[in-house]
Amino acid sequence: MITAVNRPAALHINVAAIRENTEQAKAHLKPGQKLFCVVKANAYGHGAAKLAPVMEEEGADGFCVAMLDEGLELRRAQIVKPIIVLGLQPAEQAPLAAANDISLPVSSIDWLKAAEPLLRQEGLQLKIHLAIDSGMGRIGFSEEGDFKAVNAYLKDNDAFFVEGMFTHFASADSSDSHYFDYQVSRFKKMESLLTVKPKWIHVDNTAVSLFDKDVDSDIVRFGIGLYGLNPSSAPGAEDLTPAFKLTPAMSFTSELTYVKQIHKGYGVGYGSTYVADSDEWIGTVPVGYADGWIRKFQGFQVKVGDVYCPIVGRVCMDQFMVKLPKEMPIGSPVELISDNPDAPNSLRKAADWLDTIHYEVACQLNDRLKRVYDNE
Repeated sequence: MITAVNRPAALHINVAAIRENTEQAKAHLKPGQKLFCVVKANAYGHGAAKLAPVMEEEGADGFCVAMLDEGLELRRAQIVKPIIVLGLQPAEQAPLAAANDISLPVSSIDWLKAAEPLLRQEGLQLKIHLAIDSGMGRIGFSEEGDFKAVNAYLKDNDAFFVEGMFTHFASADSSDSHYFDYQVSRFKKMESLLTVKPKWIHVDNTAVSLFDKDVDSDIVRFGIGLYGLNPSSAPGAEDLTPAFKLTPAMSFTSELTYVKQIHKGYGVGYGSTYVADSDEWIGTVPVGYADGWIRKFQGFQVKVGDVYCPIVGRVCMDQFMVKLPKEMPIGSPVELISDNPDAPNSLRKAADWLDTIHYEVACQLNDRLKRVYDNE
């Protein structure tokens, strides 16, 4: 995908905010804990290769990604600290991961049996993390017999180094701790079956850390909070109060590229889903669903100059239209997303409009949009 460097539209990333959030996450650790910054999905849309070195400068002890290719990107960015892949990868990728000192998760003995001869052929040892399904229903060991068998397989097996054991909580961002407590108990049961000894046991994510959940973890896998966003942002729900202030890092700007007056009865956009009921001024913004600014944003208000204006008509692939209060000059600034968490067009408010979470909104803003790094 080509990044549109010549188009008047950009995601602005406040590097100082990333530094502040990382510094506070590090300071909030319990004694002995390590901070692993989660930079999967291009650092939640913020730019992993650019920001991982910044996080490293602020005390990151390692990084978490979703797939091997994201880990390789960090290695190309000269990141030398530990990298843990959190998503399952084909066994054929084990030698590539080992050669680049990237740790992979394991959820079955069959995967180990497939990876082992490939590693031995290359004379490599792979760092692995035993994934436990404590109630997420996604990946990981959930049956005691299977887990005992994999422990026996790994004993004295020099093709693998058991670096970690982990799980992921489904509801650590909820004020109701019932299911969280259930997952903790299931994980502890599996931990009691260990016969190999991992270097790290890790269960803490952003929510566990920010909301001070009572559970032991050698590593805090800190993700969405690095970018200044509260993990408890369920649509329409009130956010839980984090242990420290989060500073949003992303804003999204563009400008008006065309302004015209339309008359009563004129339609706007595909399907004429908006029809003017009087003479109106319409402005065009050069951003569309091909950038991740999806069609459901119709009706959402963006800031044009100092005025919030509704998106009218369907969002097009490359452009959308807004209803202006008056004639405004071409080139007027447009703020699609504000980094002010209280603004009507904050990332949280945009997510509420779409009936989703801000994670999704940030991640879907793709590489066609140029990223500008401010306050470095």
